Amino acid sequence: MMRDLISALPANLPVLIAGPTASGKSALALAIAEAQGGVVVNADASQVYDCWRVLTARPSPEEEASALHLLYGHVPYDAPYSTGHWLREVLPFLQGARPIIVGGTGLYFAALTQGLADIPETPPEIRAQGDALGLADMAAVLDAETVTRIDMANRARVQRAWEVQQATGRPLAAWQDDTGPPVLEPRAYSGVVLDSPKEWLNPRIETRFDQMLRGGALEEARAMASRFDTALPSCRAIGAQEAMGVLNGSLTHEQAVDSAVTATRQYAKRQRTWFRARMAEWRWVAAPDLARA
Repeated sequence: MMRDLISALPANLPVLIAGPTASGKSALALAIAEAQGGVVVNADASQVYDCWRVLTARPSPEEEASALHLLYGHVPYDAPYSTGHWLREVLPFLQGARPIIVGGTGLYFAALTQGLADIPETPPEIRAQGDALGLADMAAVLDAETVTRIDMANRARVQRAWEVQQATGRPLAAWQDDTGPPVLEPRAYSGVVLDSPKEWLNPRIETRFDQMLRGGALEEARAMASRFDTALPSCRAIGAQEAMGVLNGSLTHEQAVDSAVTATRQYAKRQRTWFRARMAEWRWVAAPDLARA
């Protein structure tokens, strides 16, 4: 199945691979690079930070040695990083060796294939105000149109919309309506979504965080303990607070696993919903079939 998929991809076009967490995206990207050549480019908002490899399931050093990997772990844990940052960084890679862009952050793919609004940077003082507010407080002041367009359960998305509205006086939806043309037109890339039914994905999620804790995530958390700050996007990675809880004794290993698994399932559900709504025209491939290939 994987071999058939790879052979069907035009070797001269960039490949964009999306899918929920734990669906096997990175393995597919590496298989394409090994079979057809190209560079693997990260499109996951948590994997850009330098503080987490195991916790965010970044490719291993061995996998990175098999093919060139870009935009992984290159951002300091406390540096600001947005969809706009990512888009500016990925543009040069479209001119070189064939990029295989892979990840679960739908906004990155939308910026690349649907365009990105030219929104001014948020002043630090407004971001600090948002950090101090609760999710419900920020959601309450958003306009109805913006509410329909973003994941209202995702604090980062809600805070971003709140910051834009506070900083510019215009709702995020209004900025989005002024979006310019996309960098990649539909015929200029091959888009693949890993279709991952929850009956297949949930057992993978259930085992993965336990393996992370036993395989290095606690050591990563220990290295971050003195600078851990939940106001930072890097420290909001799923499982980060749970790993810290195990370290400081506020959570048992089992409690941390249960909490992280629940959060990951919820995130995967939101990802599936987003991909169905925004990537219906991409090639949908059954992830269980690829995993058996």
